[in-house]
Amino acid sequence: MRVIENQTFDMERALYGSHSIKVVNCRFDGPADGESAFKECSDIQVENSYFNLRYPFWHDHNLKITGSDMTELCRAALWYSDHIEISGTNMHGIKALRECSDVTIKNCDIISPEFGWSVKDIVMEDTTAQSEYFMMRSQNLHFKNVNFTGKYSFQYIEDSLFENCVFDTKDAFWHAKNVVIRDSIVKGEYLAWYCENVTFDHCVITGTQPLCYCKGLKLIDCEMHGADLAFERSDVDAVVTTPVISIKNPYSGRIVVPSVDEVIRDDENAKAQIIVSSSCDTVLEKKAVNC
Repeated sequence: MRVIENQTFDMERALYGSHSIKVVNCRFDGPADGESAFKECSDIQVENSYFNLRYPFWHDHNLKITGSDMTELCRAALWYSDHIEISGTNMHGIKALRECSDVTIKNCDIISPEFGWSVKDIVMEDTTAQSEYFMMRSQNLHFKNVNFTGKYSFQYIEDSLFENCVFDTKDAFWHAKNVVIRDSIVKGEYLAWYCENVTFDHCVITGTQPLCYCKGLKLIDCEMHGADLAFERSDVDAVVTTPVISIKNPYSGRIVVPSVDEVIRDDENAKAQIIVSSSCDTVLEKKAVNC
């Protein structure tokens, strides 16, 4: 493997088409303002390097990046690439990861709007992220110890697992399919509308109007805080361990709660069973309530 060390590159396609190289302590920055430094490369290792130019890693295969910085000007850093490992790196440019597969991200800091669209097979661990429309239309995600902030996250994702995460978000998991969120904190309004086969397992859920228009929704011993007008038109099997403000027109299944202030049934299709766990009696329901 050829080693390139302690150099600065600012020209267009600086290392285009390179194979089996190791880049150490290099800077991709300068007045020439060149793009696409590593386009069409393979078997690339990058260590402790600085990226301040656009589109550095497109159409790459077998890429490892450690201890590096991608600035706000390093937009669209990784597209159409596969077999990627990124660790200890700041990813601060917009659209930093798109259309990639087989990606592992560990101990990174992500500040990147529209990050992770149409990505397949991604592992993310011990990472912080700020984004909008985070991971949209991606598949086979496995996140562990990820702390995320931003709106419209995880929309249209499929076949994914999240463990011990904290998500401070809004309109998250809309249209998600075949997803498990376990031992996590999820804060935000309008959670997981229109999702299918999504399970929240021992989670803390905070926010208004959660979990509406869902199919195959499951909650296992979850806390719900500030939950009003919950479960509207959903097919749901839920055990909730905290009081709920209101439940509106759940279509099918069963919801077990310690208490609920109000149940609204003004839709003839709202036939889900609601059980107050302290007494195991079906809760007294109001047939029509103005919303």
